[in-house]
Amino acid sequence: MNRTIAISGASGKTGYRIAEELLEAGEQPRLLLQPSSALPEQLSGCDQRRLRFDDGAALDDALAGCDALVIATGARPSLDLSAPMRVDAWGVQRQVDSCRRLGIRRVVLVSSLCAGRWRHPLNLFGLILVWKRVGEQALESSGLDWTVIRPGGLSEREHELDGEGIRYSGPNQQESNSIPRRLVARCCVETLNTPASIGKILEITSSAEQEPMALSDALVRIGAVA
Repeated sequence: MNRTIAISGASGKTGYRIAEELLEAGEQPRLLLQPSSALPEQLSGCDQRRLRFDDGAALDDALAGCDALVIATGARPSLDLSAPMRVDAWGVQRQVDSCRRLGIRRVVLVSSLCAGRWRHPLNLFGLILVWKRVGEQALESSGLDWTVIRPGGLSEREHELDGEGIRYSGPNQQESNSIPRRLVARCCVETLNTPASIGKILEITSSAEQEPMALSDALVRIGAVA
């Protein structure tokens, strides 16, 4: 039976690609959306649940019956300096709490390279990297089967990706370089199917020069050099 995988932030540029990749893999994505969020036309037929993420009862209702959750919510740099705290810290905490109440064990969080860094230009936007680390820690201490994915700079590029390899590392090993959102989405789906990724923080960037490899093989390599 196909799994029902919830995606929060499913209307975002990474979130909708995660939904597309789940459909391609034969899974059933459930899209958790803010009431005013707009979706790409190709996802209009998916299961959609619109809610305010600060409403715990609504969040429980939206997640009920799911087998896993991919958290792809994230504050964007803006003049609202409280957004990172509300979205990347407390918002993640609420989703984690809901999963615990409902018995949803598997959770993948899309975070960011350099999460937890204090001295970084992105922190001019409401200490965004600091609050992302707070959200990560909420998941890590949850007792759930968690994985944190920290992508580098995100690009919209959709061409010439099949031969492009992902560079995987453990936490605090990479500081720069980028990765297309599409490859982040594929990594999320692969992570859900890779039990060895549970309890891991994975930093990911990509390049045409990087040898493509399965996540399971990359985890073995990471373990060998840890």
